[in-house]
Amino acid sequence: MAQSPTYVILMGPPASGKGTQAERLQDVLGLSHVASGDLFRYNLKNETELGLKAKVYMDKGDLVPDDVTIAMVLDRLSREDCAKGALLDGFPRTLAQAEALEVALADSGNSINLVLNIQVPTKELISRVTGRRLCRDCGASYHIKFKRPKEEGVCDKCGGELYQRDDDTEATARRRLEVYNAQTKPLINYYSRKGSLANIDGNRPIDEVTDALKVAITAAL
Repeated sequence: MAQSPTYVILMGPPASGKGTQAERLQDVLGLSHVASGDLFRYNLKNETELGLKAKVYMDKGDLVPDDVTIAMVLDRLSREDCAKGALLDGFPRTLAQAEALEVALADSGNSINLVLNIQVPTKELISRVTGRRLCRDCGASYHIKFKRPKEEGVCDKCGGELYQRDDDTEATARRRLEVYNAQTKPLINYYSRKGSLANIDGNRPIDEVTDALKVAITAAL
């Protein structure tokens, strides 16, 4: 008898380290990493039907409707490399998306197995965002606190100038957190009530966070 697919959601506010941990966990879980940001870029670049639908809203500065986002995710989950399940990163973002995902998985006899919620204090999140620097030439990333270049303002790899992106300011970071708290934070209670939520302290070294996530995975799956 074939084993049922495993679906794990990785949650956390902007700059909580979801992307970094997802890259590590996909090998631990043996599951494909499905990031909502990657899906949007793929569908827009390849001008798929869903990508063109999303572009109409994005060009006007509007949020892409849940039904378009959900369709992108379900299309991705139907591919062969997700036959064993997937590690979902950045989706669902709203209660409507969570409920739609639950219904879609239930139609095929599946469900969300585990939700890993990385918790980091707001002050630390702001520090992580505002301290990021990128190289104008090669795109290498640095941080004034966690990953400093050998020479201030100069890329170690190519000698290019390091700069701060416009969306890495404190004001932008706080706006993103406000959106997260309004739209995504309610999912913590939603999955907690279902008994599938595991809270992880993300305010510690990366390796320690990874170890804590592995412990939670081992206990739940």
